[in-house]
Amino acid sequence: MDQGTRDEMIGHLAQLAGSVTAPHPTRVAIDGPPAAGKTTLADELAAALRTQGRNVIRATIDDFLVPRAQRYPRGEYSAEGCYLDAHDHDTLNRVLLDPLGPGGDRRFQDAAYDHIADTVLSPPVTTAPADAVLIFDGVFLMRPELIDRWDLRIFVSTALENTVDRAVIRERRVSSRPEVERRWRRRYIPSQQFYFATVHPTDHVDIVVHNDEPQHPVWETLNH
Repeated sequence: MDQGTRDEMIGHLAQLAGSVTAPHPTRVAIDGPPAAGKTTLADELAAALRTQGRNVIRATIDDFLVPRAQRYPRGEYSAEGCYLDAHDHDTLNRVLLDPLGPGGDRRFQDAAYDHIADTVLSPPVTTAPADAVLIFDGVFLMRPELIDRWDLRIFVSTALENTVDRAVIRERRVSSRPEVERRWRRRYIPSQQFYFATVHPTDHVDIVVHNDEPQHPVWETLNH
């Protein structure tokens, strides 16, 4: 276990990402529950790597959702549905993770869906340099469809109860507290419990960041 400032932790993660040796871009997964702090950490890590002169591709699972009309076959609050039906892993692998991986041509698209407009996206195809770093955040990134696509695996951990309070603050402009609590307690938290029970994600990651106190994080390196 290591503990330090936020900057020290980000510096450590940037060093780890920068030390991966591969003949293709480094694909970094930042997994964790909703509202655990994945996006913030991913943005900070991307900024640190850019400061070091690395070419960074920044992407998120939110841009690989399935269309709203197909997302809730088990019901709006189904925890299993959140895990099984929400994301388009085939497209994610085809347009982003596989092109950047072993044997890929490095020609990628960083999004496939606009969740705000609920429309399919087809951004221009870009060619990544071989030494680029993909920083990808999202839920359920250690699931079987994705587990082999990562070169560095980070899990952002926090007490699930903390995520409810953070989500209320984060979404206060668009949702009432009762709406957020209902969504978290009936769908998102049970879906994480289902994920942990079926996949055991922290058994597969390289680093766990304990993010209960974001300005004073604790991180541990796992040797599996």
